[in-house]
Amino acid sequence: MVPDDLVSLLRKEFPLPWDGIHGVSHWTRVRDNGLRLAKLTGANPEVVSLFAFLHDSQRINDGRDPGHGNRAAEFAATLRGSLITLSDKDFALLRYACEHHTRGWIQADVTVQTCWDADRLDLGRVGIVPVAQRL
Repeated sequence: MVPDDLVSLLRKEFPLPWDGIHGVSHWTRVRDNGLRLAKLTGANPEVVSLFAFLHDSQRINDGRDPGHGNRAAEFAATLRGSLITLSDKDFALLRYACEHHTRGWIQADVTVQTCWDADRLDLGRVGIVPVAQRL
């Protein structure tokens, strides 16, 4: 569901270590978490998969980077019609999920919430245990 061309572009342009804490291993775990959750929640698996690979793709550091979600949403917009071919509704969900994934919100459209939960379930990679009440 994530086009090979998109992965190639991300590999070429991602400014952080490809295998770092916000890199491809994280994205793959978020996708896997999200696809498992989507089977239970009814979330759109294509949006969940794209979110997984895009949400941290525009980070400029591994620390505090408050604009990275907005940059990810803007980056996704540059790919619309070429590497991303979602409907208007689904693209709006993808943008929203990317823009707001660090805010700690726990209520949203089921697809957006599934994206956020998939990301939060991978917090263990940085020593944070996910809290059930935040999912």
